[in-house]
Amino acid sequence: MGDITEHEEDQINRANASGLPPVVFVHGLWLLPSSWDRWRTVFEESGYTTLAPDWPDDPDTVEEANEHPEVFANKSLGQITDHSEAVIGKLDRKPAVIGHSFGGLLTQILAGRGVSAVSVAIDPAPFRGVLPLPISALRSSSPVLRNPANRRRAVPLTYDQFRYAFANALGEDEAKSLYDEFAVPGSGETVFQAAAENLNPWTEAKVDSKNPARGPLLIISGDLDHTAPWAVADASYKREKRNLGVTEIVQMPNRGHSLTIDNGWREVADTALAFVERFVRMSHQIGETQ
Repeated sequence: MGDITEHEEDQINRANASGLPPVVFVHGLWLLPSSWDRWRTVFEESGYTTLAPDWPDDPDTVEEANEHPEVFANKSLGQITDHSEAVIGKLDRKPAVIGHSFGGLLTQILAGRGVSAVSVAIDPAPFRGVLPLPISALRSSSPVLRNPANRRRAVPLTYDQFRYAFANALGEDEAKSLYDEFAVPGSGETVFQAAAENLNPWTEAKVDSKNPARGPLLIISGDLDHTAPWAVADASYKREKRNLGVTEIVQMPNRGHSLTIDNGWREVADTALAFVERFVRMSHQIGETQ
């Protein structure tokens, strides 16, 4: 499990051949890499080459994912992070890494391993040491946590569950459209790992926030997010702020957990792009003068 797929190899080879700075997008739970397609276009039009790796065994399409939900079962944070790191390790230069939700947590774990040049974590799931447990976050994860047997299962969200966890800041029509277009089952294992992270000293939901090789980090938080509320993002920021590198946080007004895929996605993408530009271009300019 976790081998680099043929289409991931194609993305790696394309990125290395381009000579352009790479950006790796890491998707979160209940979504697929295709949720980043519009973001990839924006970044490529701005002079980057992009990759959107799978989680191990991700299907190619939402339709296939919903027909074969079992492929998502038993995927742990460690397996997913190691797979993303394996993809990054085949690039000729350190990439910018951008992740959403559990992908935001993975982004911070990867940054703590020193494999990214700059990182953006959007509505990130909490890591060990992040203590707030808002009621809305517990309710958002309850479709998984309410049944211990779900740990070994793939768990889909009903529309009403998706509406609460992702699309609470949207109108009904857009919420239904996003559910049909993007929602897929998710690994129960990852949710149980996150729920127990502060009780388990060996948890895989652990971030080396003090690593001097972490690089600049931006956390973006939707202020209406139910799944990863501001209290979680702010607590993550305060722990990451212990790093000697640049650590920043931005709150996006009137935005929920769907902020990377809903009608306001471009504002979030531009915020992430501006942060990446500050450091990737600066690094390039410094290299030219040496």
